[in-house]
Amino acid sequence: MAVIESARSRNALMNPIHAFSEMFRHQLGTVLTSTLARLSLAAVLGGVIGLERQLRHKPAGLRTNMFICFGAAMFTVLSKQLAGTDSDSARIAAQIIPGIGFIGAGSILHARASVTGLTTAATLFVVASVGMAAGGGLYLIAFFATVMILISLVLLGRMEAAFSLKEFGTTYEVTGRNVDGMLREVNRIIDSEQLTMESVHI
Repeated sequence: MAVIESARSRNALMNPIHAFSEMFRHQLGTVLTSTLARLSLAAVLGGVIGLERQLRHKPAGLRTNMFICFGAAMFTVLSKQLAGTDSDSARIAAQIIPGIGFIGAGSILHARASVTGLTTAATLFVVASVGMAAGGGLYLIAFFATVMILISLVLLGRMEAAFSLKEFGTTYEVTGRNVDGMLREVNRIIDSEQLTMESVHI
């Protein structure tokens, strides 16, 4: 009789522990599955945008955009997981915006009265926002933003090229024996093409 009661008391003690372990395992699996899905989605969406940039031979390509999108999603997830209270849940994520600002500023180049890299910097900025949306579980917003970014980069870029909406500088090198004659011929060609000469080095 004592053996039976001892076994019952052991089973009664094990049941709460087993129930707690099962509940903990279920919650851990749910958290890990949700987190991995968010990070994976951010990496895929950032990679799609980066692939378009890579195919057009832009400075910030596949890996850069993927890392920025994944990192923004990671910081968003960590901001919520590590926050002690709800009021602190956005403190880490809020630092993503100035951080991306520094990265974007490094991609902008200014030379000879022209500025290049603005589209690259803007792309990095919106890619980080896609990562934050994915990290926050806003999957539909992340998908929609990615589609809009791709449409803007591809279609609007083609429209700019088709209608000559975007100005760009070109450097030419001309060689010859008569400098005055070359300058007259170059000026004639530029006037006929309705172009503007910024500087001449002889």
